[in-house]
Amino acid sequence: MPETLLLSEPSPGIAVVAFNRPEVANALSTRMGLELLETWTALAERQDLRCVILTGEGRHFQAGADLKERNGMTDEAWADQHKVFEAMARAQLAVPVPVIAAVNGAAMGGGCEMTLACDFAYAADNARFGLPEVTLGIMPGLGGTQLLTRQAGERRALEILVSGRPLSAQEALEAGIVNRVVPAAELMDAVLETARRIATNAPLSVRALKRVVHEGHGLQLGESMVLELNAYNRLFKTADRREGVASFNEKRAPAFKGD
Repeated sequence: MPETLLLSEPSPGIAVVAFNRPEVANALSTRMGLELLETWTALAERQDLRCVILTGEGRHFQAGADLKERNGMTDEAWADQHKVFEAMARAQLAVPVPVIAAVNGAAMGGGCEMTLACDFAYAADNARFGLPEVTLGIMPGLGGTQLLTRQAGERRALEILVSGRPLSAQEALEAGIVNRVVPAAELMDAVLETARRIATNAPLSVRALKRVVHEGHGLQLGESMVLELNAYNRLFKTADRREGVASFNEKRAPAFKGD
């Protein structure tokens, strides 16, 4: 079992990954990076998986890299640690089902980048977001500059990045970083409601939708429509498509099997 993460499955097919270093605001250590890499890799291989929720234990979501661990690091040690974090970030992005961030508190630096790397995010009304790396003489290195630009737009992203100032949950909503802001006590209920709705839908369709939306984003319209059509043509030949139509006509809930 991981030491820095708390893993649970509140419903079939729904996995919750929680940062579990509340005594240090869930700061990202080398061990946490390695355990996240292992966890994302394992989740990506599960055919029964329908949705993942990423959150934090305690009052914080994730406050970024553990600067106490980094204090006094040689350049070589820093580079080696960052290679772990890079692999961790790529593994998160490679999870084929929707990953939802449930941001329950401060999401700073790497914590903000991991929020941006989720497919969408809900935030507690007391959550805060920020990419303060410029105040430390560095810059985001886990996709933060590119993901933020895609979600918030170039001008707004650059303001956030070069100022390093934190954002409130409402500001993050207005910038497109999060999809919904809810009272802190209702956050997990709201995220689980959405996750359970996703889990009832045809799993091959959900996975295809995630892939087509992300891969099509950077393509020309004609190319992205071909990408969509190729996925559509694969789906209508599946047993789940036949089950979906049959259940509609028989006025019953569908029993999707992922084939």
